[in-house]
Amino acid sequence: MPATDEEPPAQAGPAAGSRRRVSRRALLTAGGLAVTAGGGAATAAALRGGDGTGASALIPFHGRQQAGILTPRQQYVRLAAFDFGARADRGRAAALLLRWTSAAEHLVRGEAVPPELEPPGSRAAETGALAGTAPARLTLTFGLGPTFFDRTGLTAARPEALAPLPAFGEDQLDAARSDGDLLVQIGADDAFVAAHVLRALQRLARGEAKLRWTMTGFTAADGRRNLMGQVDGTNNPDPAKALVTAPDAPAWLTGGSYVVIRRIRMLLDHWDTLPPTHREQALGRRTADGAPLTGGSERTPVDLNAARADGVPVIATNAHIRLAAPASNNGATMVRRSWSYHDGLRADGTPDAGLLFLAWQPDPRTGFIPVQQRLSRGDALTRYLVHETSALFAVPGGIRPGGYVAQALMEG
Repeated sequence: MPATDEEPPAQAGPAAGSRRRVSRRALLTAGGLAVTAGGGAATAAALRGGDGTGASALIPFHGRQQAGILTPRQQYVRLAAFDFGARADRGRAAALLLRWTSAAEHLVRGEAVPPELEPPGSRAAETGALAGTAPARLTLTFGLGPTFFDRTGLTAARPEALAPLPAFGEDQLDAARSDGDLLVQIGADDAFVAAHVLRALQRLARGEAKLRWTMTGFTAADGRRNLMGQVDGTNNPDPAKALVTAPDAPAWLTGGSYVVIRRIRMLLDHWDTLPPTHREQALGRRTADGAPLTGGSERTPVDLNAARADGVPVIATNAHIRLAAPASNNGATMVRRSWSYHDGLRADGTPDAGLLFLAWQPDPRTGFIPVQQRLSRGDALTRYLVHETSALFAVPGGIRPGGYVAQALMEG
């Protein structure tokens, strides 16, 4: 939802003191750029150049939702989580979000980051690496982790749905590559563009936040299969179902979403030795075309009640599509947007490869969590997968021209 430019009225008590601190400390000075929490919109507008047209591969940055949620999936992704430094507070966080927003407005148009956006005291600047490079459907999507609210003094504003995810059976999580204060999803059809944009955001965060982890993903040329050879993403719900629309949702989150990120390593050396029928039964679909074992084509609804002549279910009781089906989870659904990854070999010589699984939903408590709890209790695919990283972020609603990401939260 659009955020107001008006400064909230002063109130007595701690809340008013917090607002006054924000107004002071959101002051950012970088090569003549001055931004206060109340004046951020006007400054962001002044930094804007060009009309954002003339490139067929350009995805608009502004809108009712952040680009990268409903946008058709790009060929490459860079996922990155950042943690604030020791001096973090509400104002400094707002200044960083404004700097990133202003830079993103230029980057998605194929433009260089203006030098006035560089952090105070920074000697680094754009190198011209993207000169002459098309935007390649570049999108930048920003999210806030549970710890963001504690680090910025906004604990009371943290949505209940943003509670840390529960532990799931079979998880083998690497804490250093999980969670984070801030998320940036960088999608593009050019891996070079995605890599450079992440470097730019790191540079602009100097003195405020450091990279906690990053993951790189890609899709098959036709966007259909994962590294197990499975047709992926079949029967996804309408992407709009991922959006927060509840009437009691905070203004900054309305039109946004929640995203769960899981790095799932596939035990490919084991998987490759299985008989084709075993692989299909574990999933519940044919490898050739993604159709359910109950017949039809990829988009044919699966018949979970179908049985063979001897009474054995056609879709095994522990098949992935049975346990993940909304009918098996009280209607729970999520929009899945995943990329493959292959990061070479592990120390034991096995592939460090698998899926960067992203689940988008209006509430993880009624989406990802119940489905994953069910899968962790017997999914046939589980024995061939290792869930190694996990994170949950709230993704604020769209950004209007002249505003910045999460402005209604930071200035509310």
